[in-house]
Amino acid sequence: MQSTTVSDVQTTTGDTTARASSHEVKIEIRDVELFYGSYQALHGINLAIPAGQVTAFIGPSGCGKSTLLRSINRMNDLIDGVTIRGSIQIDGHDIYAPGVDLIELRKRVGMVFQKSNPFPKSIFDNVAYGPRIHGITNREALEEIVSKSLTRADLWREVRDRLYSSALDLSGGQQQRLCIARALAVNPDVLLMDEPASALDPRSTSKIEDLIGELRSDYTIVIVTHNMQQAARVSDSTAFFYEGQLIEHGATKQLFTKPREKQTEDYITGRFG
Repeated sequence: MQSTTVSDVQTTTGDTTARASSHEVKIEIRDVELFYGSYQALHGINLAIPAGQVTAFIGPSGCGKSTLLRSINRMNDLIDGVTIRGSIQIDGHDIYAPGVDLIELRKRVGMVFQKSNPFPKSIFDNVAYGPRIHGITNREALEEIVSKSLTRADLWREVRDRLYSSALDLSGGQQQRLCIARALAVNPDVLLMDEPASALDPRSTSKIEDLIGELRSDYTIVIVTHNMQQAARVSDSTAFFYEGQLIEHGATKQLFTKPREKQTEDYITGRFG
């Protein structure tokens, strides 16, 4: 299959059409509408997310950014009364097509939530949980996966001497990095992060941001954040949402310094939101 590049895909930005620099498209969202019962939460979203970069979703509360994020690994399927239209493709394959294996999809598309949610198990068993679910039982293989995942999440040095202690004894920032390690343990292509640092202190937030920077070369990362400074620091491209619509998407520097849409400018300058 011929790879698509971001420059090949038109991305809606209000009345204009933006073209990003040429990068292979990892996630292509086309004409996506989502309903919670009769309430429409997303309106005709078109967005091309490049591979190997960090894309930030920003916008006021209730604008649809977390809803769209959860649609990328079909987490909204778990909510009664949700209807979705349009298509979301990862590597050219529609994840809403009949017969899609949701377990395999969520292996490829990892998720880190706003509130850290370690299992009430040991640190080791938290990270080994996913590989075990996918059939890896060899002890040496699990030990290697755990050590590599904790290293990638910048946590190995802090916990290597207490791998069999409860994960619930870790600090909030450590728990969030453990959740990132748990997501990485199943070797995903895409990492979704929903406000991953919003509940953390500044030092822990800085560690998470540094970690995102380190992971960007190996994963396609999509992050939802209310913190515009954080979006500016960690992302390559930014998408601004308002009332369930994608208003503008472009290179982060361009969007924050020379937004094309007045709604975007009003939001980033604090005039509303």
